[in-house]
Amino acid sequence: MAPNDPKTAVAGAVSSLLLLPRSQIGLVGYEGVEVINPEGSNEDAAEEANKGRWNQEDRDGYWKMMQKYIGSDVTSMVTLPVIIFEPMTMLQKMAELMEYSHLLDMADQTEDPYMRMVYASSWAISVYYAFQRTWKPFNPILGETYEMANYNGVNFISEQVSHHPPMSAGHAENEHFTYDCTSKLKTKFLGNSIDVYPVGRTRVTLKRDGVVLDLVPPLTKVHNLIFGRTWVDSPGEMIMTNLTTGDKVVLYFQPCGWFGSGRYEVDGYVYNASEEPKILMTGKWNESMSYQQCDGEGEPLPGTELKEVWKLADVPKDDKYQYTHFAHKINSFDTAPKKLLPSDSRLRPDRYALEMGDMSKSGNEKSSLEERQRAEKRTREEKGQSFTPKWFDITEEVTPTPWGDLEVYQFNGKYLEHREVADESEDNTDPKSIPFNPWQFQDMSA
Repeated sequence: MAPNDPKTAVAGAVSSLLLLPRSQIGLVGYEGVEVINPEGSNEDAAEEANKGRWNQEDRDGYWKMMQKYIGSDVTSMVTLPVIIFEPMTMLQKMAELMEYSHLLDMADQTEDPYMRMVYASSWAISVYYAFQRTWKPFNPILGETYEMANYNGVNFISEQVSHHPPMSAGHAENEHFTYDCTSKLKTKFLGNSIDVYPVGRTRVTLKRDGVVLDLVPPLTKVHNLIFGRTWVDSPGEMIMTNLTTGDKVVLYFQPCGWFGSGRYEVDGYVYNASEEPKILMTGKWNESMSYQQCDGEGEPLPGTELKEVWKLADVPKDDKYQYTHFAHKINSFDTAPKKLLPSDSRLRPDRYALEMGDMSKSGNEKSSLEERQRAEKRTREEKGQSFTPKWFDITEEVTPTPWGDLEVYQFNGKYLEHREVADESEDNTDPKSIPFNPWQFQDMSA
């Protein structure tokens, strides 16, 4: 979903959520099973049943299968049917954090070091609305990529750099900032819920002053995987640190209580390098964030007022997958660059078939891609070769995170050279006609 990229972490969270079907069983009579409905209604089970994504036999079968995994990391253990998927991949979901990238532009432009942190941390919070979706994105094929070209001046590239464990790397850039993320997920299946730990690293460099910001997000909890309505929460602290000056932001995401009390609420402070509060921040991650100057005790300064820094943009009504307008854009070819890489997520036949509503074809295509990926692994092993990403290089750095150590990948710049050549090309091939091709060995039969 993440954190360490809040977005990637939750993106990753969503990649692991919905590991189990939802049930028609209601809230009463299941002691020890957390079935909180954040909307405060007792009709959540019936609402889930009316979506028609699972029949009772499927639910019972998956519950029997998954009981043995309680307490385990299930990141790569379970193969799921496309009926619970959304027509988007994890790599695309990483790009959703660029919807409110103007906040990073403002962080780069301001001369106030504390407002810089207000803008940057609000950017980190802004994507949580999008990542509360409970549809599961497709897991990327090893070597798969996603490109977004010149959206509000931002260019974005992500690549699946490891299959076991699943790891993605992303890079974005415009005239004001660069964004770099390595994301790896760790999960713990708890029966009717799953904890998702964002083992990753997110760094943002603001170009004017060369300031480097580091982001550590809270974990993500996916509730009601079996009983009641599935929903996502991220209780705990988000910490953004200015590695250049020592300033930091600590924001606390309130946990959701029974019937939704406290859900969405975020509160905290911007601190200077001496850990003195300078600006208080408050809001809801699904609505808006505001700020106000404060004294050394954290109390609002006389004569100041609470000012809004970020507000959720309008979202489509009754959207099947609860997409934002931006999610629709990045899932379309409107944001695709000239000479789209054949490894791009938009070209996946299983994703496209699901988008067109053909569940059967989507399932068949998904199985075919997964078998081809296994075949490639066997071929690499026979040849004694290891997979090498194209656009990111693994470094010797292993960085600690609150949830485990992480091998760090860095953007190698080769994509910029590729894009410069591609943009100057006279090749105007319709990207929709490009066959999906993330494969390392091109002589294999599909």
